[in-house]
Amino acid sequence: MKQTLDFLADLSLHNDRDWFTAHKSIYDDCRKRFETFTGELINRFSKFDPLLSSLTYKDCVWRIYRDVRFSADKRPYKEWFGTFLAAPAPGRPNTGGKRSQRGGYYVHIQPGHCMFAAGMWGPSPELLKVLRQEIQANEDEVEEIMGKKGWKKFFTDFDTEWMLKKVPAGFSPDDPHADWLKRKAYTVSAGLTDEQVCSRDFIDIVADMALAAKPMNDFLNYTFEEYGEFPDRCR
Repeated sequence: MKQTLDFLADLSLHNDRDWFTAHKSIYDDCRKRFETFTGELINRFSKFDPLLSSLTYKDCVWRIYRDVRFSADKRPYKEWFGTFLAAPAPGRPNTGGKRSQRGGYYVHIQPGHCMFAAGMWGPSPELLKVLRQEIQANEDEVEEIMGKKGWKKFFTDFDTEWMLKKVPAGFSPDDPHADWLKRKAYTVSAGLTDEQVCSRDFIDIVADMALAAKPMNDFLNYTFEEYGEFPDRCR
């Protein structure tokens, strides 16, 4: 991954089409390496999460080109590589990977900001409501998941970047876990150093994180399956 990190570091300093065109061959090589890495993740994660086995790297990897039509930030390229492994909805094979509403596993490669994450990001309002209901009704189960040794090795609680200021209507502000009910996304994350990303055992590190996060994904995905179909999320 060192070549990829070096390329992304240079791209962050020269994010324009002329520079990118002159270095397109380096980008192509980095992209192919990341696609291969994603394929290896699919094979590895499928051993403990078999529903991922139908995925391909094309389902999971984001394009580097930014949509700048409605953005004040006109930089044409993303300065990171990202891949999201999540199973498709039952009976809908084209809704897996980065199109999936299900809980999944995300790897983000960006110099100084590499990370692993899991869970559900940006669920539809309908799905978010039932997630809150299920979490409130099963707080002991969520506590048990977060109390496991594997979990505590990498994570603490749900991420706090996306939260309401108040408990939403229909839920008690006196709930012992009222903060959980304020979440607008149910994700967990852990930072990765550039040294870890470049190490030979990087895929082992990420696989250990994904295995630790799987029980929470299973909880979230049970809710998704129990309450039926929801509008696809655009990424």
